[in-house]
Amino acid sequence: MTHSTAHLERLGRVHFIGIGGVGMSAVARIMVARGVPVSGSDAKDLPVMRDLETAGARIAVGYDADNLGDAQTIVAGSAIREDNPELAAARGAGLPVLHRSEALAATMAGHRVVTIAGTHGKSTTTSMVAVLLKEAGLDPSFAIGANVPALGVNAAHGSSDIFVAEADESDGSFLNYRPLIAVVTNVEADHLDHYGTAEAVYASFDNFTALLPAGGVLLACADDAGARALAERTAATGSTRVLTYGTADDADIRLHDGGPGDVSVAIDGVRHKLELQVPGRHNALNAAAAFAVAVELGVAPDAAAAALGHFTGASRRFEFKGQGRGVRVYDDYAHHPTEVRAALTAARSVAAGNKVHVLFQPHLFSRTREFAAEFAAALDLADTALVLDIYPAREDPIPGITSSLIADRLSHGSLVAGGADAVDAVVAVAGEGDIVLTVGAGDVTSYGPLIVGALGG
Repeated sequence: MTHSTAHLERLGRVHFIGIGGVGMSAVARIMVARGVPVSGSDAKDLPVMRDLETAGARIAVGYDADNLGDAQTIVAGSAIREDNPELAAARGAGLPVLHRSEALAATMAGHRVVTIAGTHGKSTTTSMVAVLLKEAGLDPSFAIGANVPALGVNAAHGSSDIFVAEADESDGSFLNYRPLIAVVTNVEADHLDHYGTAEAVYASFDNFTALLPAGGVLLACADDAGARALAERTAATGSTRVLTYGTADDADIRLHDGGPGDVSVAIDGVRHKLELQVPGRHNALNAAAAFAVAVELGVAPDAAAAALGHFTGASRRFEFKGQGRGVRVYDDYAHHPTEVRAALTAARSVAAGNKVHVLFQPHLFSRTREFAAEFAAALDLADTALVLDIYPAREDPIPGITSSLIADRLSHGSLVAGGADAVDAVVAVAGEGDIVLTVGAGDVTSYGPLIVGALGG
């Protein structure tokens, strides 16, 4: 992977292999808006592809070498295998093949770039920053790894020189960006299938903050041990400004979180009330980060605090799916133990003393192998935990690695077959006032509407 930033005008006609993916479609959407000739393909026809076609992109369903047409630059999604006929043809023709992050970096050239990195909370925090800046009249360009109801889309070309982007550390691609402001929500061992060791994860974040210029700033969460340690290491280099945010006494941007209706953030000794529509301490911390970004970009603190009230949540981040028989059903993308714990803690606060039931789908064999015990401990925060088979995503099975590694460790949970069996099992345990949460990064999200339907909602 190269770490040089290509400029849009040098890319010529750009073809996206896997254009329907949420991250790929985000980059394609911005390129089309900026007048770049864009084409793309995906294995199946997805609604976002019709949007892109309407905007002016040439779209094909199914992979075929002929889809490349007269493309001069190729962008390949991370799930695209080397034997994909389009990728093979592009390589054979000697065309430059960019990672999604490199293509995104090309759209950022000439902008004041805000990147949000961290093991968890990236999409929500990026969404909050984009919504806040938009409400404050700054109209940023943005690219987010989730759809955002308050924005209507997951990416847009804005009229200002500000570009807000989620920076994904999972494969080291966040090192392709050149941020002016970098937010780090937390730093934990994850994606060990790429990094190998926890130390390699920490080192990659050091490399990320080293990209900040002397006039830039690192905004790190003081409540997270990994992010705090990163802030201390970065400050010691003296290469850029470092500010922390959180509930910690020594945080530069101090969060007060007394629960729903009692959240505020203090900067320079002045407290500003936040009217948040999303529950949980993790969301209050994300809001503090977004507030800090806005103030750094010149938004008045009071205006920044008021604008956060317009954020209604990112898609698949504790997203309300409906209710029936007095049971509320939510869906969450959580796929790491810390995220599962945060989602279930938020569910507990929303349940207000009633029970919480979770339908969990592990994502990746490698992640299940690394974190089975931690997943079980997090899932035990629920009154009932039902575990589906592992969603393989990009991986081939690993012998001996199954969902039983998690289910067998649960105090009050079990394995459950997919389909109607899973829906029936959830409906059987849920009573009036309870919360049901479908959790995972795979197709478990499709169960929410089915559960609502079975409840008569």
